Amino acid sequence: MKYSIPNWLIIAGGVGQIFTALIYPYIRHQVFDWYNDVKQLKPLNQEIAKTYGRYIQGLNFAFGLIAVLLADELQNQSKLAIAITGLIGAYWVGKVATQIAYYPMYDIPKKLHFKIGSYFMNFLFCGFAVIFTWLLLYNLSATLNF
Repeated sequence: MKYSIPNWLIIAGGVGQIFTALIYPYIRHQVFDWYNDVKQLKPLNQEIAKTYGRYIQGLNFAFGLIAVLLADELQNQSKLAIAITGLIGAYWVGKVATQIAYYPMYDIPKKLHFKIGSYFMNFLFCGFAVIFTWLLLYNLSATLNF
């Protein structure tokens, strides 16, 4: 393969993923009033919801850290690079698909900064899906000889 994906793009994707992890509690609390909704669940379901929220936040942070610290390794066309970029790409493609199919965006508060923020976050999610799917295809290209 005669091209490579610029490291700055992979690192930017990583920084963006770390940003989503750090901003996640604010969005849950300020935009979606998530904690008050969770309080209406039975105690076990409250803990499950909180646990899954932490999983999402942790995965976003971990994927970002991997991208920032291991940008070269993510495109070295090894089996591990294929596995990791496949995982991260599938995660974000799934997030975007779920967002489009199931999340009603009309529930976002009408304040201008929330509206702009929702477009910005969706732009980031799509960007992550593109970057890491592109990395996966790049890594697969050596294996598939195209």
